[in-house]
Amino acid sequence: MPPAVRKWLTPAAWVAAVSAVLLLIFPLGFPNYDTIYALVWGRELAHLDSPDYGAALPPTPHPLTDLIGAVTSPFGEAPITVTMIIAYLAIGLIAFFVYRLGESWFDRPIGIVAALFVLTRAPFLSNGLRGYIDLPYIALCLGALLVETKRPRAGWPVLALLVPAGLLRPEAWGFAIVYWLYLAFEIGRPPSRAVPYAGIVDKTNSSAVLWRWRGWELGWRRERSARELAWLAVLAVLGPVLWILFDAVTTGDPMYSLTGTQATVETLERKTGPVDLVLYGPRALGEVMQWPGMVGALGGVVLGFAFLRRRSALGIAAVLLSLLAFGLLACAGLAIIARYTMLAAALLAIFVALALLGWRLLAPDHRWRRRWQLFAGVVALMFVIWLPNQWNLDSKVNSDLTNQAKIEGDLTALVDAGAFEPLCGPIAVPNHRAVPRLAFGLGIEPTQIVSASEEGVPERGYVVVPTSKFVIENFILDPNDKTRISLQPPPGFEEEVASNDSWRVFRHC
Repeated sequence: MPPAVRKWLTPAAWVAAVSAVLLLIFPLGFPNYDTIYALVWGRELAHLDSPDYGAALPPTPHPLTDLIGAVTSPFGEAPITVTMIIAYLAIGLIAFFVYRLGESWFDRPIGIVAALFVLTRAPFLSNGLRGYIDLPYIALCLGALLVETKRPRAGWPVLALLVPAGLLRPEAWGFAIVYWLYLAFEIGRPPSRAVPYAGIVDKTNSSAVLWRWRGWELGWRRERSARELAWLAVLAVLGPVLWILFDAVTTGDPMYSLTGTQATVETLERKTGPVDLVLYGPRALGEVMQWPGMVGALGGVVLGFAFLRRRSALGIAAVLLSLLAFGLLACAGLAIIARYTMLAAALLAIFVALALLGWRLLAPDHRWRRRWQLFAGVVALMFVIWLPNQWNLDSKVNSDLTNQAKIEGDLTALVDAGAFEPLCGPIAVPNHRAVPRLAFGLGIEPTQIVSASEEGVPERGYVVVPTSKFVIENFILDPNDKTRISLQPPPGFEEEVASNDSWRVFRHC
């Protein structure tokens, strides 16, 4: 087999195997509320219509997922199938990239332990198997970091991965811009002989000095021409430019995604802002890492910085940058939730593994080797003690997916059974969660479906009612949603036209 083929075949097989195992263990993944909406909007874009953002509590549009919906919309159920293939592969890619980063920075056992840590964290499984766009975004960012690890200052290959990442999550905009600054500028201490004036190029050095302060110098790197840096700058800002253009074209408001998200965060009373960032930010990260992971990650970062600084430098910088991006978006009015810390958690998984196994990389006579072993033993003991809790968390992912997939499937079954024919008016559903699923299945605009809890029940049309408290408890996924959903139809809707295990449909035409 040619080396070039083997180079790509091995990781592809690795990712496919992990994804297949996940599919066997968790066979009932399904697209979540945000992703289904993206597929609905993508279908509207394919018909050259502006996306319908007028329904109750629409999620933030993401250009890349809408594009996937547009491209796959002519093929029936293909959008959902493609979305879930991407979802399972994204988890496999994240595990693979975490493994390769751990192997590249430290060694193979550390990479393996880090990948296992990620694959056993409930938020990665829960969000990934519901098709959240955060998982492909994380995979793209980790892929860019791996390219940079293998080829320092690689340039366009890194930015080429951050551009699509920036069409999924805005944090990648900052990563791309910071990376361009890293390519263009160099900061450090000068050699012993000083350069007389700022801006004078030292022919023996790699940069032109622009600024000095207390023994530090900032200068242009001379590795790339001004022309190359210019087009790399265009690539670095392409993500935000395309997103702003997307909003401007589809809504007439170039800042729609930001203002719409801020409004939704306020409506749902989610934690946001600098004060909540301090109070709840660590808790959000801890929800992903759990206590053994938090302790191990902190210890791994400290020990790595102290004794394996050159190996740890890129990883620590990436962790700090991802946490900074999370903090900046929280201060800008976006929600403080665990899902947005998962990139940092994936990187910190490597330092958890370093805390457990990094002592092996110290010299046998190093005075901190024994102390590191003791700390590793404490962290390992914490994981053993926490194991029953982790088992329960991961088992709950499976049971929740099973229950919610059943309820979502029953909602789709109503569409397939023709329960809403003829469509003689709006369809009222218990709350906004059911809107995109029915809009996708019926091929109608989301505003033709009314959230009873937010907008009330229309005088005519259809009403969808849950059959049991089990459906209510497993269908409303947002803990801040205080909706009180009734099991009985509202007055005037006495004609029951369809039912199944989860839902009943009543009509008043």
